[in-house]
Amino acid sequence: MSDDSKDTDNQSAKDVTMTDMTPNEGVLKGKRTDIQNPDLWDFPMNYPLSIIGHEGEHEGLLNEVKLILGSQFPDFDLASIEVKPSKTGRFHSARVNLYLTDADQVNTLYASLDNAKTVRMVV
Repeated sequence: MSDDSKDTDNQSAKDVTMTDMTPNEGVLKGKRTDIQNPDLWDFPMNYPLSIIGHEGEHEGLLNEVKLILGSQFPDFDLASIEVKPSKTGRFHSARVNLYLTDADQVNTLYASLDNAKTVRMVV
């Protein structure tokens, strides 16, 4: 990062507060991502998501994503998960489109994905 005043002026807009969650009787682990601008979220909504796995974790990623989504979204069609390799084939991403009804679903989902051992990044 540079020392430009432009970078420091925009820094407050880029800051994301991450709160450690205490395990809820072994159910919820990982970092909770609190929604920063609730006015920008219009629930209920369709929410596309790409979950990128660690190198060599194709099957493990798919299984872990199915466990997480199946437990948090019982009506979600697990067969609709699209798994695609990266251009180089080293990584895989699971692409889903979720129907979210409230902010707590988002927070719980991101905390679960953060705790998943096969997940490298979520976009």
